[in-house]
Amino acid sequence: MSNVLLLTSGREPPADILPSLGLLPHAVRVAPAGPEHVTSGPAPDAVLVDARRDLVLARRVLQALKAAATQIPVIAVVSDGGWAAVSADWGADDLLLYTAGPGEVEARLRLAIGRKAQSAAQPRDEIRSGGLVINEATYSARMSGRALDLTFKEFELLKFLAQHPGRVFTRAQLLQEVWGYDYFGGTRTVDVHVRRLRAKLGAENEALIGTVRNVGYRFVPVKTGQSASDGPDTGPNGASGPHGSGMTDAAALAQLETADPHASGACADR
Repeated sequence: MSNVLLLTSGREPPADILPSLGLLPHAVRVAPAGPEHVTSGPAPDAVLVDARRDLVLARRVLQALKAAATQIPVIAVVSDGGWAAVSADWGADDLLLYTAGPGEVEARLRLAIGRKAQSAAQPRDEIRSGGLVINEATYSARMSGRALDLTFKEFELLKFLAQHPGRVFTRAQLLQEVWGYDYFGGTRTVDVHVRRLRAKLGAENEALIGTVRNVGYRFVPVKTGQSASDGPDTGPNGASGPHGSGMTDAAALAQLETADPHASGACADR
């Protein structure tokens, strides 16, 4: 049995707003349509917002609840005509037609509560892929439990790529997103930081940052049962590394830093 809060601007009993709710073994509390009532009484497991008639008020309440970032699932109860009006920006986790049967109402409540519980159990400030854990709150990263000693820009680059798994970014795009519009160094700065990141991740994990030939870089998420070293990426000429030149990382890094003085030191990590 769940505790359900029904927010409505009408004066009808719950049996008239969502008839099937009265056939289910849930404890239902009715309150006026206002987000403040979610915290003014016993904590509910789910919130139902009556959106059958006053769509303007219902939308305002739903958006206020979404802005409050509550972990309580919010479901809008709509009429037949409400389907076309409700959109994603309303902030509802789900919709229910007021004529829905008991089985559907029970299933939607159960699934909505379950999804929110799973979401709350996962730290919001962490990005995980295989053994890699990036903590945005503490600006730290670990690889298989080992702390990575990253500079600020190395961390920002790794975080940005990991936030967009599989998506390919050109060097110019990465320079803009990570270093900002006011950075005037060359795109080789990106290559230098990628090489440093790969070195710090370790040879068995360097394939987490993949190279797409003649384009740029992408984060390669680790699939279940697969190690990061499986399927290393190749450069433009089929050799490993961002340029596929076949030279060692140390030699390429020295060459890049010599060609682009902005690629090293404080300029690159400001």
